[in-house]
Amino acid sequence: MKISTKGRYGLRAMIDLATYGTSDAPVFLSDIAKRQGISEKYLEHIFGLLHRAGLVKALRGRKGGYLLTRLADAITLNEIITVLEGPCNLVDCVTDTTACPKIDTCVTREIWSMLGSKIEEALNDLTLASLAERQMQKTQHDMPMYYI
Repeated sequence: MKISTKGRYGLRAMIDLATYGTSDAPVFLSDIAKRQGISEKYLEHIFGLLHRAGLVKALRGRKGGYLLTRLADAITLNEIITVLEGPCNLVDCVTDTTACPKIDTCVTREIWSMLGSKIEEALNDLTLASLAERQMQKTQHDMPMYYI
């Protein structure tokens, strides 16, 4: 399984939204694009998917932008990655029993299934809030200290 650019950028954008957005202050895509170094046009596509999945809400107008539809600690990475990448299927035979004629005797299918479950479990254990907090710590750690 390889996470595509859409998945990587989408996750970074959602972390940005969790970090800089509040329930009464939506975040502009242009601001996310600048902070993350991602094309605004590409973010429009990504946020369209996230909006249709119910993870973000779009507000129109001069004070418009995007908000999370739930608290960041209630959104898992598995939800975000599944919206942007699809379900975590390492090989076709795990979900499609017609994909391989050796389906009943193949032991590797069990391993692929177990690995997919472990990846899903790990992604379900991580929330958007936990990553936003880690990002804030890294950002603050990298900032220079000024003393007077």
